[in-house]
Amino acid sequence: LNTDAFLNELKAMFERSTEKGSVWVTLKRSSMKSKAQRNKMKSAGEAIEYRCLVRATDGKKTISTTVGPKEHQRFQASYATILKAHMTSLKKRERKDRKKAADTQKKAEGSKKTSSAKSS
Repeated sequence: LNTDAFLNELKAMFERSTEKGSVWVTLKRSSMKSKAQRNKMKSAGEAIEYRCLVRATDGKKTISTTVGPKEHQRFQASYATILKAHMTSLKKRERKDRKKAADTQKKAEGSKKTSSAKSS
């Protein structure tokens, strides 16, 4: 697929999987040439153009596209917008402040020592 069609289909996949299901997206650097061809190009001094292979699947349907270096910025911006819009079901992790957690742990250890000393 071309990049615009891929992004539209990816958006549709996310919308289908809102109630139930997942969408997996993988990105991989690819030269779209065999290793022998790449070695020939290296020895000839030619520059190898690497593209980004992007695949997405919902378990039933798989789509893929390649993105060149020239259109990569625009693709990443559109891709990020889609991800931000459709990852609303993720819950923010509740984290304790590290200092507070360390302080409460020290207090708990201190109270154990004093209570065991009193009981002896």
